[in-house]
Amino acid sequence: MVALCSPVPEYAKGWISRICSRLRFGFFLLKDSEPKILSQPSTRPPRSKFFASLSISISFTALYSCHSVLGYVHFASYLCSLGVCLNVPMENLAEPISLRLFKTLSIVEHVAMAHVLSTSCCLKISSSKESYFKSSNDNFTSFSASFTSKICKSPVPRLVWQEKRLPRKCIFRATTLPANQEAPATQSSSGSLDASSELSKTQRVMVIGGDGYCGWATALHLSKKGYEVAIVDNLVRRLFDHQLSLDSLTPISSIHNRIRCWKSITGKTIELFIGDICDFEFLTETFKSFEPDAVVHFGEQRSAPYSMIDRSRAVFTQHNNVIGTLNVLFAIKEFREDCHLVKLGTMGEYGTPNIDIEEGYITITHNGRTDTLPYPKQASSFYHLSKVHDSHNIAFTCKAWGIRATDLNQGVVYGLRTEETAMHEELYNRFDYDGVFGTALNRFCVQAAVGHPLTVYGKGGQTRGYLDIRDTVQCVELAIANPANPGEFRVFNQFTEQFSVNELAALVTKAGEKLGLNVQTITVPNPRVEAEEHYYNAKHTKLVELGLKPHLLSDSLLDSLLNFAIKFKDRVDTKQIMPSVSWRKIGVKPRTIAA
Repeated sequence: MVALCSPVPEYAKGWISRICSRLRFGFFLLKDSEPKILSQPSTRPPRSKFFASLSISISFTALYSCHSVLGYVHFASYLCSLGVCLNVPMENLAEPISLRLFKTLSIVEHVAMAHVLSTSCCLKISSSKESYFKSSNDNFTSFSASFTSKICKSPVPRLVWQEKRLPRKCIFRATTLPANQEAPATQSSSGSLDASSELSKTQRVMVIGGDGYCGWATALHLSKKGYEVAIVDNLVRRLFDHQLSLDSLTPISSIHNRIRCWKSITGKTIELFIGDICDFEFLTETFKSFEPDAVVHFGEQRSAPYSMIDRSRAVFTQHNNVIGTLNVLFAIKEFREDCHLVKLGTMGEYGTPNIDIEEGYITITHNGRTDTLPYPKQASSFYHLSKVHDSHNIAFTCKAWGIRATDLNQGVVYGLRTEETAMHEELYNRFDYDGVFGTALNRFCVQAAVGHPLTVYGKGGQTRGYLDIRDTVQCVELAIANPANPGEFRVFNQFTEQFSVNELAALVTKAGEKLGLNVQTITVPNPRVEAEEHYYNAKHTKLVELGLKPHLLSDSLLDSLLNFAIKFKDRVDTKQIMPSVSWRKIGVKPRTIAA
């Protein structure tokens, strides 16, 4: 049923072969007995629990003795694929398999493990944890299929579900429904779905990176506004936390529990596709399945410090961001040519020039001739450079292929709560305060809450554009509702106010004193290579013209942020507050994090 590729030690192959045989025996035993069980009450435990306990016990004992990371990963993908066939929730399998090796794998092996555990299937999650099985005689005969290992460009081969009736590879989607609920209408053999006129008018939005800070808030906001939303994510942001020993200030639920909670509160369904957009085969099937009218692309490694840790993180950032975006562009061209791409860029692309920053383009006169050209880019990290490459690639494909795209050059985002994420604690957004992923204002609020001095880098005159997370979701909605024309590459500067680091520190100090906090400020050596005192005046009128109603930074908002930080201050790891990544000291040798 599965081909285990080298390197797997010879002595380990016997173990794995026997394990596979036992799993096949258990699978076919369940296959033969399932219709009989469903036709009458039974005290036997559900087969999902049986399989979950079996896979966990195997992964913790026999497999770990193989001493082969790739062999372990290959078998883990087999477990996941077979688990989907048996309708087992992926979280029952992925956690015990992946957490076992977190402390021993390199970054490449981590990414490989996350890739296999995520791309072996796609999950379509609904509100109940109960598994749905239809009682019919053709439950299993209709799935005349086999698991095969396909060679692809990803770090490790991944298992593919192949159905004999269809010539192309299919994404297998596991759906959970209450036991007494009928399954939704499935796709016909011709590959088309019968859609009502009402559904055909509903715009379908794919949010890539929908498990992240901006993506999660945006997905909920669009869903509430009546859009049909699908989240595409490889969940690697959560893996970064494990690798670097970081954690969100707020406890965040799994993406599956988040979506179930949203469904139970609002009755609205968000589809979930777990996989890597750098895998074009996965992205192709996702596009064909969901057929988006708009794609909101947050699915990139978003931290400048992370990209400057070491060579491997720099390479990962550029590969993940640039190749992922290229794949999205090709998917739009091939499968959804009228789809509108809303791409999250960054104000950091511009740098800090000594002239006003325009919105994407600048009109210049040189030697008596005038032209409107893309605004010059002065990126300041490998992360910012990846965003510059994205912008050039998108601009080119708009011109060459007629793609419609909006580039949202976003400033520094602060805040935590949106109207949607505040509905339930399982919908809470992440809140990063560390020196790698935390943004300035969020970090300062946490530092004030725990009595740590505010850490101002260098002279503190670094000035940037800032905006509330509530304005992020509002800007994305405005861009979708007012799409670019075919062949048009629009650029909007997405921020609402400008502050220097010193000005932010002063605002937090004042707000903290009102709450009885003794807030101090210290100057620390600047780990970045940047101007610490400079001119900065960026235009940001286009989104306001479309209807943006900004939430400006106020005393009440600062009070809310500080009170939230105080509420969760017991979760703060003070060792993560000080900056630990230096732009000048980045090297080839992989950086490790001490426990």
